[in-house]
Amino acid sequence: MEAIYLVIVVFLLILAVFDLFVGVSNDAVNFLNSAIGAKVAKFRTVMFVASLGVLVGAVMSAGMMDVARHGIMHPVNYSFHEVMVIFLAVMVTDVIILDMFNTLGLPTSTTVSLVFELLGGTFVLALIKMSSDPSLTFNDMLNSDKALSVIIAIFVSVAIAFFFGIIVQWISRVIFTFNYKKHLRYTIALFGGISFTFLTYFIFIKGLGDSPFISDGFRSWINDNTQMLMCVVFVGSTILMEILHLLRVNVFKFIVLLGTFALAMAFAGNDLVNFIGVPLAGLSSYQDYMANGNGDPTGFLMTSLMESAKSPLLYLVLAGIIMIVAMTTSKKAQNVIKTSVDLSRQDEGDEMFGSSKAARSVVRFTQETGGALARFVPRPLARWIDARFQKDDVILEEGAAFDIVRAAVNLVLASMLIIFGTNYKLPLSTTYVTFMVAMGTSLADRAWSRESAVFRVTGVISVIGGWFITAGVAFAACSIVCLLMYFGGIAVMFIFMGVVVFLLIRSNINYNKKAKEEKKDDVFLLMMRTRDPEIVWDLLTKHVSRTQSFVNRFAMEHLNKILDGLESENHHALSKCQRELKTEQEQLKKFRRKELLALRRVPVEIAAERNTWYHLGANSDEQFVYCLKRMLEPIKEHIDNNFNPVPQLYIDEYRPVREKISDLMGRTEKMLETTRFTEYDEVLAEADKLKDELSVIRKHHYDRMQSDHDVSNLKISLVYLNILQESQEFLSIMRHQLRAANRFCGN
Repeated sequence: MEAIYLVIVVFLLILAVFDLFVGVSNDAVNFLNSAIGAKVAKFRTVMFVASLGVLVGAVMSAGMMDVARHGIMHPVNYSFHEVMVIFLAVMVTDVIILDMFNTLGLPTSTTVSLVFELLGGTFVLALIKMSSDPSLTFNDMLNSDKALSVIIAIFVSVAIAFFFGIIVQWISRVIFTFNYKKHLRYTIALFGGISFTFLTYFIFIKGLGDSPFISDGFRSWINDNTQMLMCVVFVGSTILMEILHLLRVNVFKFIVLLGTFALAMAFAGNDLVNFIGVPLAGLSSYQDYMANGNGDPTGFLMTSLMESAKSPLLYLVLAGIIMIVAMTTSKKAQNVIKTSVDLSRQDEGDEMFGSSKAARSVVRFTQETGGALARFVPRPLARWIDARFQKDDVILEEGAAFDIVRAAVNLVLASMLIIFGTNYKLPLSTTYVTFMVAMGTSLADRAWSRESAVFRVTGVISVIGGWFITAGVAFAACSIVCLLMYFGGIAVMFIFMGVVVFLLIRSNINYNKKAKEEKKDDVFLLMMRTRDPEIVWDLLTKHVSRTQSFVNRFAMEHLNKILDGLESENHHALSKCQRELKTEQEQLKKFRRKELLALRRVPVEIAAERNTWYHLGANSDEQFVYCLKRMLEPIKEHIDNNFNPVPQLYIDEYRPVREKISDLMGRTEKMLETTRFTEYDEVLAEADKLKDELSVIRKHHYDRMQSDHDVSNLKISLVYLNILQESQEFLSIMRHQLRAANRFCGN
């Protein structure tokens, strides 16, 4: 039996490594968002600073490990077997949930998932034990007060972070404006001194001062002289910042890098428990059981978990190294960072999220409220404030999503809030705090224009909704898993181990496929990053040509699928085709928005000349989908109702037309892809000729319908008539697309 529990402990430690990779992929956004979004330094420099912060924070995180040991449960009333069931259920659930959110590219909360998983597993076993022993109560089984304080701290941090993000950023922007370099002479030293003092206080005094590696005497000296130290640091840092400014050093960049270090350190100190706290608690439980359990896993109570954790330094250092490797190599981490940066960027771009009813209501209410309050603000004051928020003079690094003023506020404010919670042993969600601070500062910066506000609000609602879903899913899933493991015994526990391995492998394979698909849109990313109009035009031409050639190929493939589905009466193929058409319709809307954003950045003379032809081509792309949907709808209804099959006469009559359409579409696709329109006139002429042939076939079919007295053939005759009509429209759309592409490319 001891060997079985050893296998479980080893599996927990292996899952801890996976959890570190998955969790850091999710949480790297917390401390990399601002530095990467503002392009304050090279990517390698940002990663080095963040890695150093992670390593220092990991070494100092020993005190937070108690949350996993006795922060939620009262282990004195749980046996070794029951504790191992809870720990394994928590880790199994945690890895799956975090990997699912990372794959979707949404930043979720590792703190919320851990707390609610522990709560769910402990709650289920508490009910079981209470049912068999009426003398036990929830207070005996659950550390309800601590659990409640943790949950409240997590969710209150959302409102606090958002509120202070708005206030602090609004004040900072009024002081510095978007052209911040003109307003640094008397303010930057004070701003830098305050920021440096707060960051130093939390990093060196509260962080290192509470570290278990600092002697008691030195810790007491720090606590007794805190105010004096802060005054000295403030005066010294203010003078230092002024000197750096006079030496033409960008103080904001210095603050952002220091804030990145502080936030990475806070993340590791606060969130490391979420990744390795449970496995280390399981290892400690196993060691205690082997030393004192006398071979009775169901009767040996885990009183030892009530003691504070004594995490070996080696484990903490190894965890820090794994986190650094995951942070610098994970593609999923970059995907989650992209979500957060896109929602907080200053200018317009590709909106990842669509519109929602809730977002529209929020935006409408905010606009109406803002309009009502604006009436009470004196006009001179309003004009002065608007002048401070003038975006035309914004100073942005090449490819940056927002400026370094906002990046500095994001990092300083988030660091203060997170390390404050850490030092009071409240595991605030670093994801909640940093994300909501970033959303608050972007709102205060007026980054959410009327054109993008509804999309940004939808994104925020989606992310916050994902957090609440995380809590519910984590609680319910861990409860179910824990219940199955408890009653199913060792066999079920091993089955879940296999399920986790399978799901992780499958998830990684699926994510790699998705990543390959997303790489196809790298051209758009290049268009939005470069500021050279000529380069933007060249890239836009490639993007439009690639989109149109793909749509051409997609349209022909789905025309064949629809006709084949009718001939074979394949309901499933037609349903799949319907879904794919809907997906492509949404994708074309996104592509059109992207290309329009790029078109606004090309040379004016080119945009004025090619604008009409771009829109004609984009309309043709969408019309292909509409045409296919009009063709598919009566065919699918016909097949769904099991009406008469299509006569062979119709199939034989239409086959030559179908082959000619396929040939013309193939030649058109080749011209669109290569932008060499060598067969332009010939294809247009043949398309006109084929349209005339279709008119003759349609007239013949009219006569056939008129003379056919068999009513049972009426429905399929109408379906065939619709195919002929839409085929003519299909050819017209192809002609429009080819003509627009030819003129758009300047031929």
